[in-house]
Amino acid sequence: MERFDFTPYRRSTVGFDRLFDLLERQARANAGDNYPPFNIERRGEDEYRITLAVAGFKPHDLDITAQQNLLVIKGQRTEAQDGHFLHVGIANRAFERRFELADFVRVESADLADGLLVIDLVREVPEAMKPKKVLIGGSNAKPLTVVEGDASEAA
Repeated sequence: MERFDFTPYRRSTVGFDRLFDLLERQARANAGDNYPPFNIERRGEDEYRITLAVAGFKPHDLDITAQQNLLVIKGQRTEAQDGHFLHVGIANRAFERRFELADFVRVESADLADGLLVIDLVREVPEAMKPKKVLIGGSNAKPLTVVEGDASEAA
């Protein structure tokens, strides 16, 4: 896999070091690792869904941990396989999949059905962090009042 060089962007930007480090770390960590396969879907302005194909795993085999800006999904089969397999084409190996989350993104729900683990995420920006309209002359401006018989009107 070809590695993307962020050097030109690092030279012309200030304060984005965390973003570039994150992208480089993800490229190194996920190089060649595509198990289990997954989809990331945008379902609305602030709603996302991650779907992982985890055939053969039961709910007690999966561990989902949400930390600040990180979602970790681990799968570990606890049952021993009976019998002698002539061919193994269904991957049931242990895995750990990490997803870096943006600020204010939290896990809303997780469900396992038909071999698919579905995790719904929602971004909830605190009210104090949301953009606000600022009026020119806003709260510091005094309201304009005209008083009857004011000397300035007579002039």
